[in-house]
Amino acid sequence: MNRQSNTYTVIYASVLVLVVGIVLSVVYQQLRPLQVDNINNDTKRQILLAARITAEPGQNISELYDQYITSSFIVNAEGDKVDSDVQAFDVNVSEQVKKPADERLLPVFECKTDNGVKYILPCYGAGLWGPIWGYVAFDDNGDTIYGAYFAHQGETPGLGAEIEKPAFQDQFQGKNVFGANGDFQSVAVSKVGQEPADRSYVHAISGGTITSQGVQKMLLNSLEAYSGFLKKLGGNTNDNN
Repeated sequence: MNRQSNTYTVIYASVLVLVVGIVLSVVYQQLRPLQVDNINNDTKRQILLAARITAEPGQNISELYDQYITSSFIVNAEGDKVDSDVQAFDVNVSEQVKKPADERLLPVFECKTDNGVKYILPCYGAGLWGPIWGYVAFDDNGDTIYGAYFAHQGETPGLGAEIEKPAFQDQFQGKNVFGANGDFQSVAVSKVGQEPADRSYVHAISGGTITSQGVQKMLLNSLEAYSGFLKKLGGNTNDNN
């Protein structure tokens, strides 16, 4: 075949594309298990951080997770455990939050800490530039937040991205999500000087108004679906501090 002909060029390019495609596919399949492990370990790390458990350098995240997370299960909007083919860890929270509360699969992670048993609930919402998500750990009274961890996909560094910093997250410790009358209220994210008098609040990020509002909406939408579970957890005796 004439190597200077158009036919040769087309055949050569087609074979090259096919070979490269096969090689990339094989490499992807070989690396996929490692990628899945990395994603799962990062999720486990975030769950533990909500319970104020931080891995030491070089510490195995999966082993640490198994050490502290004693149980995981799924509840419905009434707070009752439900059987599901999907494990709590594998529930796609980003899809569940789009559904009505009474149709959601609601994962719960039970964590044994030095300060007692905590219950970690996932949340998912939208920031300024993309999705935001996180985990909130509750004391066994079903009302008081023990710890929180939030992350983002593309918020502005130094502004909305500050939701991932301890300075913002630590504010949630000790906050309550039920009012004095027992109604679910979540936690407000308010500007300085605009703090609500009727509920727990944290201060918003300076310059990150939309992301802060996104966190507030995310908590309300995600955690309100768990109000039945939280009330049962606390024996319906939640008091607002």
